[in-house]
Amino acid sequence: MVTPDSLALSLPTAGGAAGAWHAVVSFGRRKPVAAVSAFVILLLLTVAVFAPQIARYPYDEPHVRDRLQGPSVSYWLGTDGTGRDTFSRLVYGARVTMIVSVGAVVLATVVAGTIGIVTGYFGGLVDTAVQRLVDVWMSLPGLVLIISVVAVFGTGITQLLVILGFVFAGGTSRVIRSATITIRSSVYIEAAHAVGAPHVRVMLRYILPNVLPTMIVVATVQLGAVILVESALSFLGYGVPPPFPSWGAMLNTSTTQHMLKQPMLSVWPGLAITCTVFSFNMLGDGLRDVLDPRMRGSR
Repeated sequence: MVTPDSLALSLPTAGGAAGAWHAVVSFGRRKPVAAVSAFVILLLLTVAVFAPQIARYPYDEPHVRDRLQGPSVSYWLGTDGTGRDTFSRLVYGARVTMIVSVGAVVLATVVAGTIGIVTGYFGGLVDTAVQRLVDVWMSLPGLVLIISVVAVFGTGITQLLVILGFVFAGGTSRVIRSATITIRSSVYIEAAHAVGAPHVRVMLRYILPNVLPTMIVVATVQLGAVILVESALSFLGYGVPPPFPSWGAMLNTSTTQHMLKQPMLSVWPGLAITCTVFSFNMLGDGLRDVLDPRMRGSR
């Protein structure tokens, strides 16, 4: 656990950069699969940021004479039913996936962290009242709720980000609350109360650093789940509106209209979704083994 003394000792020093590089190399040696997954995720983030420079054509530019073409020098992954370049649409689809997934998980982590730390720290009536609301929150069917809200407020990146963030925050708050309950009985928390430290300072200075590893691991795993939900919504027509590309929408169009004539159109977005979700899950598993003291040395 993070105590005031250990936190002071862990502050960056002159060799902070070398220490960080050593930690990265050590993580790669101990968890090679997680390290490769982290590289894949970093590559996806780079593709999402520099999509206009990487894509060969605009994502909505049709080439009617080249409809349903296979992979070639001009079209690396072929074209869809309207002649749009599949590779370019996959590149721009990575931007949608990264924005929605990262934004939703950040929102879910902030909301869940606030609820979990506050209720776990105070306990009593506050904990009971809020957790009953969380029970109702978690009992709602997530996909049906998301579709209903999107149908009312419309489709778009902002709507998806906010809705997915609040849907995933409920279960995460339970995990953070459990970690907070374990930490609040520590000696240094009682010492902080004895010297008159305010509740906000105790939660931010002593409890948050201890639950932060748990929050990071849960957030990393949730990224894969958010991508799957966003792809499912786009497949059903409730995702980002066209013509902006989404991997789920690309999978829907290629499967329902051109599966027999050009089956590879469904392979590329499906492979992109699979690799991304797998990478986030493996990275989360590796971070759990490294950040959780109970898992160190167990493998």
